Amino acid sequence: MSSSEALLDVSNLDVTLHTERATVRASRAVTYSVAAGRTLAIVGESGSGKTILNLAPLGLLPPGVTADITGEVRFDGKLVLGDGVNQIASHRGKDIGVIFQDPLSALNPARRIGSQIMEVAEQHLGMTARAASAHAAELLKMVGIPDPVARLSQYPHELSGGMRQRVVIAAAIAAEPKLLIADEPTTALDVTVQAQIISLLRQLQKRIGMAIVLISHDIGVVAGMADAIAVMYAGAIVEIGSADDVLVQPSHPYTRGLLASVPRLDTPLGAPFRGLPGLPPDLSRPLKGCAFEERCSVALEACGSARPPLQPVAGTHAAACFANVRAALAATR
Repeated sequence: MSSSEALLDVSNLDVTLHTERATVRASRAVTYSVAAGRTLAIVGESGSGKTILNLAPLGLLPPGVTADITGEVRFDGKLVLGDGVNQIASHRGKDIGVIFQDPLSALNPARRIGSQIMEVAEQHLGMTARAASAHAAELLKMVGIPDPVARLSQYPHELSGGMRQRVVIAAAIAAEPKLLIADEPTTALDVTVQAQIISLLRQLQKRIGMAIVLISHDIGVVAGMADAIAVMYAGAIVEIGSADDVLVQPSHPYTRGLLASVPRLDTPLGAPFRGLPGLPPDLSRPLKGCAFEERCSVALEACGSARPPLQPVAGTHAAACFANVRAALAATR
């Protein structure tokens, strides 16, 4: 939901990507906000548009890809994207830090990790090389890397996957940003390291006071950290609300499917995996009606011809589902 008090306020954001082979409408009229010191988790399957939604406005696009972006983005009360203004990329690094999902490709393999962290401090904080080196060592200590001074001279390939991710986090917070965008920060890490990274982000948030947009395909990973959750499907938010509302009382069938697919310790041995049937739609093709219709067990006739808008469920909790609206109307009769 949008809020005038939000640190980051995104309104009706559309992102259309262009490559040599196709045009893809990656996000559709997306609106959300996150306040200072709070965490918004954006969850959905791979290809739902959650990464592009957040990185494209910052100018972070793959090689050979261009984007048309419409809508508005306000940061710290100021319009930084929309109505002829395009200044959001200038906040990257200093006010907005980014954690990329693949730390090995996010780090330059030919440069020592110390110089890569120092570069952020020198560029955005105006530190001398000596001060930046000390700052980089302190950051490595802060993110839990032992013997930080010695680590400054190492190369990325000399560290484990979990350690590389901690280095990426250190670089992302080097200028003490107001907002941290964490794009799948636990991908390809084992379960124990995943928990450590999530715990680390919580600790850093309390220490620095930054807001976090946490992007993940795993709703179970974000459950313990998010204040609010936005569920994306086929480029659109289909459910949004407080973490308690979305996790305890999910209203969209897609959200319920994501939650049902999370492994549970009390699941009997040999029980079948409860995954979502089918695949997400191809966003390079026009979508008619609800994008989730073909995979939905409660689809109505209207779902095939019209796109359901986000409708309030209770308070700030909203979902885009005709079946949910029908059930709510029936309950009031």
